[in-house]
Amino acid sequence: MFEHIGKTEIIIVAVVLLILLGPKKLPEFARGLADAIKEILGAFSGEGKKEHTETVKKTESKKK
Repeated sequence: MFEHIGKTEIIIVAVVLLILLGPKKLPEFARGLADAIKEILGAFSGEGKKEHTETVKKTESKKK
């Protein structure tokens, strides 16, 4: 997927992000992005299914 991305492109993207977000917001942005990726990958692997069913059961029991 990313075979055609070189070092130069990665450096350019990093510099643009640093300019746009600043040094204080960049770690927060990276953490949020990593959490989103983990959540998406977990959804594809089915890890979130157990948590989802527990949440649905709790919600249904509160409605009764």
